Amino acid sequence: MTMAKDNSKYIWPGCTALVTGASSGMGLEYARQLAAMGCHVVMVSNQAEELEECAKALQAQYSAKIWHFFCDLARFEAADDVDGFCKDNGLEIDILVNNAGMFFFRELTEEMAPKAEAMLMLHVVTPTRLCEKFGNAMKARGRGYILNVSSVAAGMPVPGLMMYASTKSYLKVFTKALYFEMKPYGVGATALCPGAVATGLYNVLPGLVKILKVAGKFGMVYSPEKLVRRALRAMFRRRRSITPGFINIFFAPIVNGLPNWFVNRVWRKFTGK
Repeated sequence: MTMAKDNSKYIWPGCTALVTGASSGMGLEYARQLAAMGCHVVMVSNQAEELEECAKALQAQYSAKIWHFFCDLARFEAADDVDGFCKDNGLEIDILVNNAGMFFFRELTEEMAPKAEAMLMLHVVTPTRLCEKFGNAMKARGRGYILNVSSVAAGMPVPGLMMYASTKSYLKVFTKALYFEMKPYGVGATALCPGAVATGLYNVLPGLVKILKVAGKFGMVYSPEKLVRRALRAMFRRRRSITPGFINIFFAPIVNGLPNWFVNRVWRKFTGK
């Protein structure tokens, strides 16, 4: 039995999912697997051409209805725009997947401030506002699912990852608390905390791709297809959180437990200071 058939029992007639960051990587895979289950999908991304092409491809491949909405989610008004699009098209969102994200491994300087601000909006403000807008509607209907993509880095307060780890930590804590608020209304909330994923998100530093390939041999790096399959299974089973990969469960505590002198030495070597 395929994953799509296995989870199709959780999909009801007219069930509609909204996936952010849906034009590539994990977001596109969420949209694909949900459409394969028979779930209608609203795809949201800030990559206009790629988003339209992906939406057309999924619409041609599956019987589910596919909508696409170009939107820069790193803005305070983004959640209002997404909500407005859904209302204009008469759409009720039953599954919300807050997947859109960005990554940088750099010191927080004046030069990096715009990216840091964008990350705060993308990882903190917009997901929170989307959960509020669509989550309350789910509560009123008495059913629905929310999946927020955090990271194993949420437990790794190390230099270079300061903004990424902090914002992903917020998503993790927020979702685990949201789980209890939503449960009495029949709505699930799940925090996904993966390690590295084999997508273009991390292709920002020379040598990092090689490190990820080695990590993949130890089960620390997942393909988008495999990770999304596990994430959706956890979401439909209303798990509070999931950290795929046995090694990833221990990786963050190990990194977090490194002595300060060691972290300082590694960071100085990386920055050349």
